[in-house]
Amino acid sequence: MRRLAFILFVLALLSALSWAVYQRLQANASSDTTRSITAGPAPVEVVDVRTGSITLRRTFSGTLEAAAEFLLAPKVAGRLERLEVDLGDEVTRGQIIAYLDDAEYVQAVHQVEADLDVARASHAEAESALEIAERALERAKTLRNERVTSESQLDDAKTEAVARRARVEVTAANVVRAEAVLESARIRQGYAKVAADWVAGDDSRVVAQRFVDEGEAVSPGAPLLSIVELSPITCVVQVPERDYARIRVGQPALLTTDAYPGETFTAHVSRVAPVFRSSTRQARVELAVENADERLKPGMFVRVTLEFATTEGATIVPVLALTERDGERGVFSLAEGSDVVRWVPVVVNIIDGEEASVTADGLTGQVVTLGQELCEDGSRVNAVVNTDSLAERKK
Repeated sequence: MRRLAFILFVLALLSALSWAVYQRLQANASSDTTRSITAGPAPVEVVDVRTGSITLRRTFSGTLEAAAEFLLAPKVAGRLERLEVDLGDEVTRGQIIAYLDDAEYVQAVHQVEADLDVARASHAEAESALEIAERALERAKTLRNERVTSESQLDDAKTEAVARRARVEVTAANVVRAEAVLESARIRQGYAKVAADWVAGDDSRVVAQRFVDEGEAVSPGAPLLSIVELSPITCVVQVPERDYARIRVGQPALLTTDAYPGETFTAHVSRVAPVFRSSTRQARVELAVENADERLKPGMFVRVTLEFATTEGATIVPVLALTERDGERGVFSLAEGSDVVRWVPVVVNIIDGEEASVTADGLTGQVVTLGQELCEDGSRVNAVVNTDSLAERKK
């Protein structure tokens, strides 16, 4: 009996608690309904819809590169005796920049000169011998006509003359070969003086990098210096597929860099790569940047703005006014003299900074830019016009 009484007591207690919770929930619901009924208009911020022109722009990050680079390298091996320029120095086309130790090449020239002298002496000796042989042949012919000598003696004279003539030709060839070897040796000696002999571009460039020090042994083709052209300078950006079709050679652009805050530099598209990198799905685009004062340097990080299209008479709203409801993009519109907003679906065409051009049916008056989360179609609002935003947009 005691156990049954205890169970009944517990059931009664639970029933009482459940009734109390139910009464409390009913009271809260009634209070929320009352607050909802008595709540005032939602406070929002609005901006006027305007009609005007808007430009489709894209900004890309890029890097500056030298328009042309010339790697100064010797054509022969040797020890670097002297460098005439250093990092940042100006270089003119054809200027002698480096000198290699040319002692071996000088000695080689002297040796070949001596060989040439020997070849010339041999040639002179052969010519003298030919002259003697030809005189002997003429005497043999005369004596043969007088039947003083035999036919075999005439043949011997002819053979000797032919041999001497061949010897002259051989020695003449040796002279030509020695002259060619001498010219080659002199050219190699000249290679000990390394000149900045680039072909195209400006006559003046700047030393961008130094790879060796004086006294080092260098090999043929090993770079000594990097000499670059800075005016104009090249800007390289990577463009995605969505913007690639809008880019044309000659298209103007504006360039900014953190090195010169507040300044803009003019540029134009000079080259557009015909292929995309498979890893990034982007194409290389090069722009030529005027750099007469050479303040822009290779390696600088830059931002490039390109204008693709301009639309006149567009309906323009702040980007802040764009919102989504049930997967649909739109704005909350407020007609002049009204305090009730309506939901207007829009199609966004161009976004330029803080503004967007949209296509919408009958979008006029003002749009909500702050407080959209408090709005539904038909909501009453207490609108405050953002005069700062309006003044900024009129500039």
